[in-house]
Amino acid sequence: MLIPAQLFEPPLYSLRNGHLQTIIPGLFRKIDVRYHRERLNLPDGDFLDIDWSKQAKTSATHKLAIVLHGLEGNSSRHYVTGMIRTLHRLGFDGLAINFRGCSGEMNRLPRFYHHGDTPDVDFVVRHVAKNSPQYTSVVLIGFSMGGNMTLKYFGESGLYLPQILKKGLALSAPCDISSCSDELTKPNKWFYTKNFLITLGKKLAAKAQVMPDKIDVKDYDKIYTFRDFDNRYTAPLHNFLDAEDYYQKVSSQYYLNGIQRPALLVNALDDPFLTPKCFPKELAADHPLFHLETPVFGGHVGFEIRNDTLSYAEKRALEWFGDVE
Repeated sequence: MLIPAQLFEPPLYSLRNGHLQTIIPGLFRKIDVRYHRERLNLPDGDFLDIDWSKQAKTSATHKLAIVLHGLEGNSSRHYVTGMIRTLHRLGFDGLAINFRGCSGEMNRLPRFYHHGDTPDVDFVVRHVAKNSPQYTSVVLIGFSMGGNMTLKYFGESGLYLPQILKKGLALSAPCDISSCSDELTKPNKWFYTKNFLITLGKKLAAKAQVMPDKIDVKDYDKIYTFRDFDNRYTAPLHNFLDAEDYYQKVSSQYYLNGIQRPALLVNALDDPFLTPKCFPKELAADHPLFHLETPVFGGHVGFEIRNDTLSYAEKRALEWFGDVE
């Protein structure tokens, strides 16, 4: 279903500029929530660190919001903490997943995480269902990479999605990773790629120190694009043939038809990371459970509103999850 975009005024600092809406909130928006960390040991010998945030009310709740961060993010990113704080208003406890290697400690295996790592998401959901049975209504929210994971997980699981999952929300999701990878090679957007490659390179260098037979960082400074990075590292470390094979197998656009629970995608039209393939309007128009909204402004996981402490993403979450009992 196509949802008409609500109009909102972005902050004066952005001048309705998608790049500024993308960059400034990440630098200056600070929202703290109180976390309790739990380490989950995975079947392959690795681990995930998940951070719990209980709502301020003393009474127990049966509702839980699980939040997935973006590439090279973690549970402390403003969009994660802001969403958890906001959903406390609706009576949700919060759980933020730190993907492998993103919690401040190197993970145990040569592999790390990627845009389609839905088995790890499923492991956490089933861990909650088994070990925290008080949560009978769970929602999943993903930003950027986490948004792609959310949609892929809902679509590939279909009717087999765990029953406790009631709704999903994806924000700034790169539904077609191949075209987004190429988009970020453009001269006016290459600095995003450069910054990601710097932080990813630091993680690889640290792994190479303890796993020199598994990780080779020689000539890493000659990698200039995500496609180069994914061909050299992501694909072989995660059992894909090459970068394009990886993109085709993990991009959520190929799974949207399989969605069997309500899922909302909110992608801003001025998002500098996204391409037209990330706005699946025709599919949404004919799908009763997949909803698409395309606000004019918002940048990439920015969504700040003039003179408002809540972001547009947070306001939409309050509306979207308001009927979850």
